[in-house]
Amino acid sequence: MPHPYVLLSAAVSLDGYLDDTGPERLLLSSPADFDRVDEVRASVDAILIGAGTIRADNPRLLVNSSERRAVRVAEGRSEYPLKVTVSGSGDLDPTARFWHTGGEKVLYTTEEGAERARAHGLATDVVPLGAALDWRRLLTHLYDVYGVRRLMVEGGGLIHTQLLTQGLADELQLVLAPLFVGDPEAARLFGPGAYQGGRLRLLETRPVGDVVLMRYEPTAPGTGPLPAAADHHWLALACELAAQCPPSETAFSVGAVVVAADGTELARGHSREGGDPVVHAEEAALAKIDPTDPRLATATVYSSLEPCARRASRPAPCARLILDAGVRRVVTAWREPDTFVADADGSGVLAAGGARVVVLPEHEEAATAPNGHLIGR
Repeated sequence: MPHPYVLLSAAVSLDGYLDDTGPERLLLSSPADFDRVDEVRASVDAILIGAGTIRADNPRLLVNSSERRAVRVAEGRSEYPLKVTVSGSGDLDPTARFWHTGGEKVLYTTEEGAERARAHGLATDVVPLGAALDWRRLLTHLYDVYGVRRLMVEGGGLIHTQLLTQGLADELQLVLAPLFVGDPEAARLFGPGAYQGGRLRLLETRPVGDVVLMRYEPTAPGTGPLPAAADHHWLALACELAAQCPPSETAFSVGAVVVAADGTELARGHSREGGDPVVHAEEAALAKIDPTDPRLATATVYSSLEPCARRASRPAPCARLILDAGVRRVVTAWREPDTFVADADGSGVLAAGGARVVVLPEHEEAATAPNGHLIGR
């Protein structure tokens, strides 16, 4: 199911701490960075913090700039983003500033926690998620019920760790402050967990006052039927490649990317690449990889259109080429229509050969855009 774009935001000391153990909150950001954070808050649909952050910092979690709030209202949005918190126990102080400032609020909790939260009379919507907290269910609920398309997560460290290790964070905005904490009892940003292998992609780095902002996105594909955030990034790239195809009245425009398990891009391709009028995107990409490359066995192929099951122009269809290469995971945006081949079922061929096929229909519009003249759009 569709999720919001999840942006993790945090500031840390040079030695990786979120705070010290003193009675007052350690201010890691500079005044210029506080203003940047306010700008990001104004741009999103919702801001999420954990119950521990409410207890420790008692934040208001507002957009402070009246000009930015006015822009939101002029755009037809609420003055403040939705404020979201998560608590398994539901045991939260009803006098905390979180509940009494800004606009709408929602608490996600367990069935047991919901009873406790309602008994406390918290000024918020209370949404129980069952016997335990489920991040995918929470994100889907935010998307479907509250219309949240961009979610900013401001902590704490446990929530950041869970979202990253579950492959649900689309972007990490990390601010590095020029100071040390050095206290082993202080809170760190990330805890132990099964993080992605390999390197994240650096999107941006820039000074903001005396701190440095670094923006990263995960790159490692998912490993099963549930998509990871990186699956969306790579499939979006495949759709962009489809838009680069030379136009045709007799073949689809498709883009493809092959990505190793650690997030390394192995190759990319698009239909009719290099002047070949019949080459398919997956075929073009796989041809650039050494067939003995051991990374293929755990790689993912991203294709804007379902790989073909039958074709007249070459001996082997793309579904067979993918299986012969040893790839066993394919992510696509759009099932092949009957425009050129009746009852096309590349996904069936792949599944019969032991490959897992993940379809992300939220990318279908981008995938079909270069093919509108072929499908009557």
